[in-house]
Amino acid sequence: MKNLTVGLALTVLLAACTGVQQPPSTASQEQPVTTLALNPFERGPAPTTASLEATRGPYATTSTSVSRYRVSGFGGGTIYYPTTTTDGTFGAVAMSPGYTATQSSLSWLGPRLASQGFVVFIIDTNSIYDQPSSRGTQLLAALRYLTGSSDVRSRIDPNRLAVMGHSMGGGGSLEAAKTNPALKAAVALTPWNTDKTWPELRTPTLIIGAQSDTVAPVASHSVPFYTSLAATLPRTYLELRGASHFAPNTSNTPIARASVAWLKRFVDNDLRYSPFLCPAPAVGTTYSDVRSSCPFN
Repeated sequence: MKNLTVGLALTVLLAACTGVQQPPSTASQEQPVTTLALNPFERGPAPTTASLEATRGPYATTSTSVSRYRVSGFGGGTIYYPTTTTDGTFGAVAMSPGYTATQSSLSWLGPRLASQGFVVFIIDTNSIYDQPSSRGTQLLAALRYLTGSSDVRSRIDPNRLAVMGHSMGGGGSLEAAKTNPALKAAVALTPWNTDKTWPELRTPTLIIGAQSDTVAPVASHSVPFYTSLAATLPRTYLELRGASHFAPNTSNTPIARASVAWLKRFVDNDLRYSPFLCPAPAVGTTYSDVRSSCPFN
């Protein structure tokens, strides 16, 4: 018994002298922190240039039509959304076509954005002649319908909403962002509006102009819109080299790439997309003018 006691004492003394410690219990061991744990809004795998430029993202999608007779405040439209029910809720984007146009003019963007992890609502307006202020009001009405009574409302995070549009619809997206500063992002494609200054916007804003636009010339629309935005606001202006006002009406990789990255960064707060926005792309064969407030906080 005496020998056992001495042996135990020597073992304890040796451990103290050599710094040997018992390993902590499994429950107290530090677990690795994933980016998803830091940001629960991340959806899909880490992005690459190829994934941003692909015509379809990682999510299978479907769509549902919404009759203008089922809604109020706008003219119905089509909702595109991921089919999965295991990845939580998604951010939502309402999109308006331009003057005299219908939802079909932007239909290529529906599944392209939805497959990246968004619920996308491309609307028809009450009248094809509606002005930007009316289109902005209708975009907000569409978001209220999406989150409040649509068949896909359970798939949407009502706190992560954005607006997007072409031509007068692009001008409408600026109007919507002015009215509702809680919007997470606005994307204006070759936008048109009689209001040239937007210092009151608090929504991160991407403006894509077209160098050869004769309907909404960049010198009197896109550029002054961009330069009027607050210097502290996350903002980017991309001007498509040689493109016309109607560039957003057909599949366009630079538009899709920039739009996906912008929506991911600001609707999903997904910092994995920051390198695709900042530093801003260089002027070259794709863009004739580039301006940005990079880096974004």
